[in-house]
Amino acid sequence: MIYYFFDVGNKYITFIGIIFAFTITCILLYSLGKLLPKDMGREFAHDGKLSAGKPRGAGFLFIIAFIISTLLFIPIKREIVVYLIYIAAAMLTGFLDDCSKTPWGEYKKGLLDLIIAVALAVSFLGFNSSTIQIEPFRYQVTIHPILFVLLAVILIWGSINVTNCSDGVDGLSGMLSIVTLVTITVIYRLKGIDSNFGYLIVLFCMCILAYLWYNITPSIMIMGDAGSRAMGIFIAIAILKTGSPILYIPVALMLILDGGLGLIKVFLLRFFKIRILSKVRTPLHDHVRKIWGWSNTQVVFRFATVQLLISMAVVYMILIIYG
Repeated sequence: MIYYFFDVGNKYITFIGIIFAFTITCILLYSLGKLLPKDMGREFAHDGKLSAGKPRGAGFLFIIAFIISTLLFIPIKREIVVYLIYIAAAMLTGFLDDCSKTPWGEYKKGLLDLIIAVALAVSFLGFNSSTIQIEPFRYQVTIHPILFVLLAVILIWGSINVTNCSDGVDGLSGMLSIVTLVTITVIYRLKGIDSNFGYLIVLFCMCILAYLWYNITPSIMIMGDAGSRAMGIFIAIAILKTGSPILYIPVALMLILDGGLGLIKVFLLRFFKIRILSKVRTPLHDHVRKIWGWSNTQVVFRFATVQLLISMAVVYMILIIYG
């Protein structure tokens, strides 16, 4: 919107937008954070009771800040507005769960995530083709629209839930999401993808960084499902826009391992009575804290370091291919 009122260079708008996104998020969290519902602690998580009493659902505030920043500093296109609606929907379903005195059941949350994922996949196909790039071979394949939607739903639903499940250590899911999103931004640059989407990611990362100011160990507030679900759906949108959705596996590998192993264990045990990784606690961050004795800070920085190394390898591969 700012573009339509001020005749200034894009570089200045970009810089102002970045500062604005960080600042408005800090202001909202500082002024309204105390009004958020209080966390009741996590009964089965390692040191889960330490979070009891802290404001929960901070994701509601930093997603609102992101939406405001986007509407102000990015040229408005129908596709972007549609994505903002789905991000807000994922945030709101999570926030309602955060506010509920009785936590929503797994099936209820999973169904809501599925509905949003299906709607988003169909909408994405309305703005983009079903042709994807297979890296590192630069081989293009056009998928039947129905199959594309099905695969996109799996990616979106999976991204929402692995990101949500990784949110159990102060700063972990936020830090891993930033590493993943910055990697995707670099991929955009190397592949020459619409710079507006790259800027969208930068604004999102600035909002997460502002939240991390309050969430790094020892945290004073928690993002809740409102934040983790919104981050997950945003990561899915960002990776779909690369045209190479398979890259989600390496650029979000630590999120997948940390949050996804538990989902797979529960799914196999509940529906097929198959027990795997019986000696591994899930999410993985609980295992390394409980069994290996890692501190919260060690978990965050070691997980982020591993993801950063993997991301650098992916970026180097893309650089060789498209450079």
